[in-house]
Amino acid sequence: MSLVEINFDGIIGPTHNYAGLSEGNLASFRNRDAIARPRQAALQGIAKMRRLAALGLPQGVLAPHARPDMAWLRGLGFSGGDAEILRRLWAEEQAIARAALAASAMWAANAATISPSPDCADGRLHASVANLQTMLHRFLEAEQTERSLRALMPDDARFAIHSALPAQSALADEGAANHMRMHGGGAGVEIFVYGRAAHEARAGFPARQTLEACRALARRHGLDAGRTIFARQAAEAIDAGAFHNDVVAVAHENVLFHHEHAFADKAALYDDIRAKAAGLFEPVFVEIAARDVSLADAVSSYLFNSQLVREPGAASLTLIAPSEVRENNKTAAVVAALIDRPNAPIGRVDYVEVRESMRNGGGPACLRLRISVTQAERAALAQGFLLTDALAAALEVWVRKHYREEIAPADLADPALITETQTALDDLARVLPLGDRFYPFQRA
Repeated sequence: MSLVEINFDGIIGPTHNYAGLSEGNLASFRNRDAIARPRQAALQGIAKMRRLAALGLPQGVLAPHARPDMAWLRGLGFSGGDAEILRRLWAEEQAIARAALAASAMWAANAATISPSPDCADGRLHASVANLQTMLHRFLEAEQTERSLRALMPDDARFAIHSALPAQSALADEGAANHMRMHGGGAGVEIFVYGRAAHEARAGFPARQTLEACRALARRHGLDAGRTIFARQAAEAIDAGAFHNDVVAVAHENVLFHHEHAFADKAALYDDIRAKAAGLFEPVFVEIAARDVSLADAVSSYLFNSQLVREPGAASLTLIAPSEVRENNKTAAVVAALIDRPNAPIGRVDYVEVRESMRNGGGPACLRLRISVTQAERAALAQGFLLTDALAAALEVWVRKHYREEIAPADLADPALITETQTALDDLARVLPLGDRFYPFQRA
């Protein structure tokens, strides 16, 4: 069964700001309260999408979430008009205010875990929305993410969209950022990476994905145990700032590209992949040694938060890397050596500028959710979410019309930001096939 992979990137929202909300995310912490540039951020994201489309790769978009979600704030006991609620919110609950205004849904890799139809017992593609329960600003995303995925994949005969797992510490789930899939073109091996078991406590940064959540996802997707792997992320990587596995590892087709200290037991993982890939594909492991790139350099440059893609007709994979990789001498040297090898599995690098996202702790791979579909499933997707030159141009016009050039921390308390954001998203609902009741404020 032939599959095509489509990258669906999250459009960076109008309230893009640096609030430093994400514990364990070093870039987010270091840039807390810096001035953000929402317009530039969104245009950088669209430019990255355009770049992949220009390489001949299918590309899609996911709509930004409504922020702040006024219905959610009213559920917390705030009442009155939107401006009055925002005033009281900042006066009484600044931590909640910052969470309510986060544009973190831009990082679509956390939106859901996707299992393509050849891997699933019922022959449908399964998508489970992530509960993101570890961080308040991300926990708020699940409801709208589910609406987005149902709008994109409306055919229940072909797609099974699951609500998020219960938002409880034992079932902490961070979506595709802790999930990899290796394959040879058809059925594949799905690899779930977890940081802790439910009963375990740890010092240091939080381990955001539990083994129990991974197992629950595999069960609800109907995955074959003979082609499913549960691997523990190295504690050393988490404490170095690899808050998700995709900060230290990325897989595409039969290639796994990772840091030496990404996994707690690398040898066991290799053996497991080889055994479960037997008869399907020959796995290729591309490891970067710690002596060449430290975990600190890997995290600061986001070398492994690059996208691995295969350009049409190419004999080897292309690494879509953030420009920060090129600016770091160690990672730049490693990439140059990597692509210079004879018959290299990764034969080319293409650098993209996503600096506004990087400053908040998200590289090229964070910005996209990978969905692999058959030709029939691709035809069943809501086509208005697939990027064309015309759609990209319309989105750029929309961004330039509605987005602020800058947002400083004090600007987040401006009631005008609510009106501006709602007007922008209402207009977006006419650019993308969202309808006039997609966002909560539209229904209100």
